[in-house]
Amino acid sequence: MSTDLPRQIRASDADRDTTAQRLSTALSEGRLTLDEYNLRLDSAMRAATIGELVPLTSDLPEPDRPQDGPVDLAEVADTDSSPSPWKKWFDEWRWWLGGAVIMIGIWGTTSIADGELRPFWPLIPLGIWAAVLIADLFFPDKDDD
Repeated sequence: MSTDLPRQIRASDADRDTTAQRLSTALSEGRLTLDEYNLRLDSAMRAATIGELVPLTSDLPEPDRPQDGPVDLAEVADTDSSPSPWKKWFDEWRWWLGGAVIMIGIWGTTSIADGELRPFWPLIPLGIWAAVLIADLFFPDKDDD
């Protein structure tokens, strides 16, 4: 049996993508010029066997860590540290401000349409909402971090 048998195996799309990723990394690190990268990438995309892919990256250093496959950005976001309680609180105030803009806009439009200033009704829902947000600061849920 020949020792070159693995090189004669047909290349998969994943094999070509892995080679393209290594070439891209080498380009971003300054190891390849743009012309070299384009030539090698074209060759990688046309490669039919593993043996055609190997020489394209043989003069490049091994990657720092092996690639396990595509990275799922949703999983990466889930593993990051959870947002601080302050960030969540400020986000709630941002929602409150958005609601205030909408309600005041409705009040202003109806006042202009009627030709006189109507009672400032947004004060009631915005006041209640603000009170709840302030109460949440002093009495947080047990489920919150």
